[in-house]
Amino acid sequence: MTQTDSLDRTERAAIDSVPTGLFIGGQWRDTAATMPVDDPSTGQVLCRVADAGPEDGLAALAAAAAAQRDWARTSPRERSEILMRAHRRLLEDVDRLALIATLEMGKPLAEARGEIAYAAEFFRWFAEEAVRLDGGYMPAPTGGSRFLVTRQPVGPSLLITPWNFPMAMGTRKIGPALAAGCTCVVKPAEQTPLCTLALAEILRECGVPAGVVNVVTTADPGALMTPLILDERSRKLSFTGSTAVGKVLLERCARTVMRTSMELGGNAPFIVFADADLDAAIDGVMAAKMRNIGQACTAANRILVQREVFEEFAGRLAARMGELPMGRGTEPGVVVGPLIDADAVGKVSELVADARARGARVLVGGVPVEGPGNFYPATVLVDVPDDAAMCGTEIFGPVAALAPFDTEDEVVQRANDTPYGLVAYVYTENLRRGLRVCEALETGMVGLNQGVVSNPAAPFGGVKESGLGREGGLVGIDEFLELKYIGVQL
Repeated sequence: MTQTDSLDRTERAAIDSVPTGLFIGGQWRDTAATMPVDDPSTGQVLCRVADAGPEDGLAALAAAAAAQRDWARTSPRERSEILMRAHRRLLEDVDRLALIATLEMGKPLAEARGEIAYAAEFFRWFAEEAVRLDGGYMPAPTGGSRFLVTRQPVGPSLLITPWNFPMAMGTRKIGPALAAGCTCVVKPAEQTPLCTLALAEILRECGVPAGVVNVVTTADPGALMTPLILDERSRKLSFTGSTAVGKVLLERCARTVMRTSMELGGNAPFIVFADADLDAAIDGVMAAKMRNIGQACTAANRILVQREVFEEFAGRLAARMGELPMGRGTEPGVVVGPLIDADAVGKVSELVADARARGARVLVGGVPVEGPGNFYPATVLVDVPDDAAMCGTEIFGPVAALAPFDTEDEVVQRANDTPYGLVAYVYTENLRRGLRVCEALETGMVGLNQGVVSNPAAPFGGVKESGLGREGGLVGIDEFLELKYIGVQL
């Protein structure tokens, strides 16, 4: 392990508490190769973790396949109680886990604590769903036989999680998999593996049997995951990440006709009508834009404000954004932490430069911060044209891009003019207009007068190139279940 001078005693203890090997078959394994985990606020190495190769991945899949039969036969109540124990453990350990998330990902500590609480709720929600798996029984229309319908676990599942919500995205996938009776192999993002490794140890301590949850970390995801995806023992892939990578994975899954869930990129429009409560709209856009320093697929990407209130809204937003403290996520009061890496800073800088070249004006921010660390200030741009690069891709940074609109039909057309369709936000005091616009928007989720839509009890997911399937809600567990029809002759 590489020690760094940037960590105090509490921070070092949190990092040192995390196992750094692979978790396979209920055991921690070291590998000859290791990879660094960096602190994005300093650029220094926090620690090194195992760097798995294809043979390690296949060993993890073998462990999951071997454990599948017994886990599927475990009673729903037992599975539920294990998840409830894990829910309580996350809440009891929130300070340590939040500190780990902040150190490896950069988000402010207060927000990291919120993520741990959010992550725990997925375990509680799916613990409750585990004991509610239903089926059906009905007579055949012609009589003489009966239709019996049951739901069974799909089988060993591959779960690939992103770096931006390393704990919550782990529980959002592991929770329904375990509740349904599926074993799994989890591959966390190489930038933020520590939360998942810590979670694996918690699940072991809470009674998850050996082989039911396996975790493999790697610096070469393609080499590790491709053999697993092509292996006939794998029956399900759940992926959260970019649309480009998702398309590659879908092509590979097609070879074995594997069940897939894809939570991919977004390009969220945030629409403010002139009759909106501007105080509420400002609060909403701050939540939708600045959650996780703008590094969220649900982040407000295009902020469209009706012309009558455009200047007032822009000025008030710029004032709020300009006041946000920037610094290391562990510092008190910090709201704008570092971006995940230097490439992220470079991408945001290029998008801002492109928008300015096309006529956008900077009201606040807009100038990269020199290191150490991967910092970019909270930024507000106005009059951003629709052909600016940032209007067609995820900004994934603390940049609010504003443009005016005139009519309802116009803004709906502009909002839908994207291959993505994850989430949108609408602010208006006119209920009829609000519902009309919500129904017209081509997205899987809409926040009507609210800037945060994520909730374990609600179905999360998008349409078009934003993904397939839903996570959370009453339907989230269905992604890990197969329907079986049994015809009974009387």
